[in-house]
Amino acid sequence: MYLQVKQPERRISRKAVTVWRLAGTISFIVWMLVIVALLFLDHIFDWYNWIGIVIDIAMGLNILAGFYTIILKPYYVQKTWRYEIDEEYIQLKHGHLVEENTLIPMTKVEYVSTSQGPFLRKYRLYDVNVGTTASRHTIPALGEEEAIALTHQIARFAKVKDEFEEGSAVDDEPKA
Repeated sequence: MYLQVKQPERRISRKAVTVWRLAGTISFIVWMLVIVALLFLDHIFDWYNWIGIVIDIAMGLNILAGFYTIILKPYYVQKTWRYEIDEEYIQLKHGHLVEENTLIPMTKVEYVSTSQGPFLRKYRLYDVNVGTTASRHTIPALGEEEAIALTHQIARFAKVKDEFEEGSAVDDEPKA
């Protein structure tokens, strides 16, 4: 007996490419500053020749990694990320070099939440986190309305109680 599940079709936001490129650029700049500082120290203190060669190799590798992280990876991640939600399963499909398919039964979902860092906040995007007993899965970079609607939809399908709908957690203090 085989389970027939259609391929996911819903995509993450195109703004994700900009966010990931911005984060990659900042990381690249920080590493370049560290490498340039090491080159400067190598020049000032006249370290062994092999140290300068290692620092030059590190700079070359950082430039290649920066090209991949800033130019190529964000585009392919956004292009290949798909998800689908129905009453029985959450299906995630992603990967530009190695494709990964994840099927999460709604009966195993324990919580669903959203998270947002400073770059995601600037572009009004959210990550939706789905937690099961054994792991946590993230659907990255969804638009604000879509993320909130998806969170409520998953909570409803998984029958996760929303503590804010039933009353504030502050009101649940033990009574003497």
